[in-house]
Amino acid sequence: MREVCGEHVLVGEGVSTVDFSSLVRFNDTAAFIWKKAEDLGDFTESQIAEALVEEYDIDIDTALKDVKELLAEWQKKALLC
Repeated sequence: MREVCGEHVLVGEGVSTVDFSSLVRFNDTAAFIWKKAEDLGDFTESQIAEALVEEYDIDIDTALKDVKELLAEWQKKALLC
């Protein structure tokens, strides 16, 4: 993930030329989740949700629901292994 002109974007590695169709844009919360997942390495949905609760004014049930939805979306887009 990189910050480009104030936007958080995910760029595929090993791309020899810039292909803007392969860029994925993250809002601040999604960028926070991505960074936390990178920092943790192996992580659980609960660990990420707990980090969201600590960082943002959000309850654990909402955080866990949001994390599950976002990770499912990322898996669909093959952003996660």
